[in-house]
Amino acid sequence: MNPVDVKLVVLDMAGTTVADDGLVERAFDAAAGALGVEPGTPEHARMAEHVRATMGESKISVFRHLFGEEEKAQRANLAFEAAYHELVDGGLCVALPGAAEAIERLRTAGRRTVLTTGFSRSTQDRILTALGWHGIADLTLCPAEAGRGRPYPDLALTALLRTGTDSVHEMAVVGDTGYDMLTGTRAGAAVVAGVLTGAHREERLRADGATHVLGSIAELPGLLLG
Repeated sequence: MNPVDVKLVVLDMAGTTVADDGLVERAFDAAAGALGVEPGTPEHARMAEHVRATMGESKISVFRHLFGEEEKAQRANLAFEAAYHELVDGGLCVALPGAAEAIERLRTAGRRTVLTTGFSRSTQDRILTALGWHGIADLTLCPAEAGRGRPYPDLALTALLRTGTDSVHEMAVVGDTGYDMLTGTRAGAAVVAGVLTGAHREERLRADGATHVLGSIAELPGLLLG
């Protein structure tokens, strides 16, 4: 495929453009503790493994799977968000090297860019504020604004519709998890690129449909712009 054909780039945040550095798992520990699940127990280990395996998925969906009851899932989600916000406000949320420059280069070259997340809108906005990234992309989306989160295609397809992009064949989806890759393949994206700065390794990214695997987001303009 000629790289010039890509007109829309749908980018994940944590692990792809924003450093995670274990923040999700730290916030999960707080959420689990709020529901009485203590670190070091078999139940905690089982839940933590599920969180790692489903990185990129809507967080409320993860908690619904883990705790079953909607009331418990909502409590866990609120505790998770409070803990994550505290970490972000504490200065622990930073952009990955080259991320802002890559987005700027893509937009300068006429590519529309959309930042997506598995977090809620309030958490996404907290991250954008911490980084000074409001306005860095053409659009930002969270699962509640698209219908379903990853691994469903909704976020990518909503980005396509909201930006007025003509075809899925003009879209690239980029992320650090297998669920990002599934989102891209299910949405029919021409490029589904995995990066190795986040949750999952190349084997998982390839298995879930990556057409390309990059060391980091800094390599993306070279892939898409030639």
